[in-house]
Amino acid sequence: MTAEETKIIKGCKKGNKRSQYQFYELFKKLVFSVCMRYAKDVPEAEDIMQDAFVTLYRDLYQYRPIGALGAWVRRVTVNTALQHVRKKRMVFSEVEMHTLSNTVEGDDDIMGVLNAKEIMRMVQLLPDGYRMVFNLYVVEGFSHKEIAGQLNISVNTSKSQLSRAKGYLRKILETALA
Repeated sequence: MTAEETKIIKGCKKGNKRSQYQFYELFKKLVFSVCMRYAKDVPEAEDIMQDAFVTLYRDLYQYRPIGALGAWVRRVTVNTALQHVRKKRMVFSEVEMHTLSNTVEGDDDIMGVLNAKEIMRMVQLLPDGYRMVFNLYVVEGFSHKEIAGQLNISVNTSKSQLSRAKGYLRKILETALA
């Protein structure tokens, strides 16, 4: 942890508004990018982000400077996103592949190359259950057992949701690249 981060954390723990603003500025991009992976759209990501920063400020006293501060911020944000999912009482659906319509607009200027923003948009098109399991497994590196525990589902449900998410993404990519 840098000296600047140490100073900001000390100020945040004391309730210093300037330090809280500096903390926000330091981590807003990281937190928002994590929130976007779990949200359907920008407004939902902003809601999760707001909750994440409230939790971060509240729980900052729990941070131990053993690991990187950014890793702790990311973990807290993922947990906040998962809590958001639990509040919605998300149902892990059995969405059929044929229900996928042409929801991805083609762009002739893309020339077959997808950038991170386009991939993120495609992941956001996944049904909630697929998106959660996909992000936790592929992006965050959780095992199916850990995902099952986090989302209160069976290991087999986690595996099938991941498989279906990959199939769904294939269909989205085929549609986008057609």
